[in-house]
Amino acid sequence: MVSITIRNLSKSFGKQPVLRDVSLEIAQGELFFLLGPSGCGKTTLLRHLAGFYQPDHGHIYFDEEEVTRLPAHKRGTGMMFQSYALWPHLSVAQNVAFGLEERRCPAAETAQRVEQALELVQLSGLGGRRISQLSGGQQQRVALARALVIRPRCLLLDEPLSNLDAKLRHEMRAEIRRLCKEFGLTGIYVTHDRDEALSMADRLAVMQAGRLAQVGTPEEVYRNPASQMVAEFIGQANLIHGTVTGPSPEDSFWDVETSFGRVRARPAGKDWQPSLGSTVTLCVRPEALSFGHILGSPNHFPGRIIDTTYLGATVQYDLKMPDGLCLKVCETNPRKIRQPSSAETRVMAAPADVVILAAGENATDA
Repeated sequence: MVSITIRNLSKSFGKQPVLRDVSLEIAQGELFFLLGPSGCGKTTLLRHLAGFYQPDHGHIYFDEEEVTRLPAHKRGTGMMFQSYALWPHLSVAQNVAFGLEERRCPAAETAQRVEQALELVQLSGLGGRRISQLSGGQQQRVALARALVIRPRCLLLDEPLSNLDAKLRHEMRAEIRRLCKEFGLTGIYVTHDRDEALSMADRLAVMQAGRLAQVGTPEEVYRNPASQMVAEFIGQANLIHGTVTGPSPEDSFWDVETSFGRVRARPAGKDWQPSLGSTVTLCVRPEALSFGHILGSPNHFPGRIIDTTYLGATVQYDLKMPDGLCLKVCETNPRKIRQPSSAETRVMAAPADVVILAAGENATDA
């Protein structure tokens, strides 16, 4: 178990900046996610932690030890790759043992630790099989066992589940989190899959163009996005433009004039307040919109249903408003399926579920 400190890390490949003055604190035993679109710098940051890349500027610490220039094999990290990186000509046990053999671990101890690692990932008795005899999920478990068998100070995971089908992804999410927590491992996990991040992370960082756009718990980032980019990346978001008319009669809320009427909303964070007359963007999640009455809410969104998608546990609607804006609406456990119609209807949202973002803001430094 180790804490990780990143201070002012910058990296360019040629003239292209990839990391821009990144600073971050990751606590001991924390499962921390790096999330963002392709090319945002998340894998480059992970590879700096592993020791595969050297920064142009900045420092990396494991606890109090600076490891910025320490070679990868001396950092005590275990890594899982997107491609598994298993050797097909070696058996399962030989693949798992590779890191121990590189560290010149005695043969008897190696055999014992390999068997223990395979048991941890529920592959007991399969050490003699070839990699080609395993399913994709089993191969991923071998890669996890290989990372764990060296008893790493921290576990680094680079989109490890992207090649698995949906069922196996769900199983492995639970397995990876269980093992990290059971052994107190500090884990840094790179993904572009928001469901993985929201369901597994203790905290996460959304990255954009080499910077940290926002850092927080999954709930904090989902409910209080720091920017339009974060709001859209971390989940579905309806974005509505408007002008701030002033504070509302309710504490901590503001009224915003939109093309279809006045909406009451709250600022995304405690450290920022909109100014009177400023142009802002409102963010409201599809599941926060309801066809039912919300007591005490002045927020009415009129429109007509133009598309219905039934998904079993949920039903999703496209609601076209008079100004042409289309809102996504999501109902859970639907008992009545509303069909597209020319008749006008309306949805409502509680003021606490409508978030004010500064208009045109696509990223903020965390």
